[in-house]
Amino acid sequence: MIKGFKDFLMRGNVVDLAVAVVIGTAFAKVVDAFVAVIMDLIGKVGGTPDFSNWTPGGVKFGAFLTALISFVIVAAAVYFMVVVPMNHLAALRKRGVEPEPEAPSEEIILLTEIRDSLRVR
Repeated sequence: MIKGFKDFLMRGNVVDLAVAVVIGTAFAKVVDAFVAVIMDLIGKVGGTPDFSNWTPGGVKFGAFLTALISFVIVAAAVYFMVVVPMNHLAALRKRGVEPEPEAPSEEIILLTEIRDSLRVR
């Protein structure tokens, strides 16, 4: 029973998932700090870094605006810090490493000869 549990924990996908969670948590802290900096800059322009108390016409629109700005900042951070570099790396790999077509195996060659001889008949 303990051996099975150990085997489960040592599978590649479980370890990869654990690493992803740890890296994701650390990256979330970086993104949160980045959002705080951007919100402070927006607050300096708009007068307040938190729009939660903004209620134009009595409608509590400020909390939605704060959440929307935070979402856009997080999406931009993920795009520019993760997606763009990964796409660039994928393009470099694709451009530099062009796999050569594999030669057909002996079985495929033999089957092709058999097919061709059957067509002739």
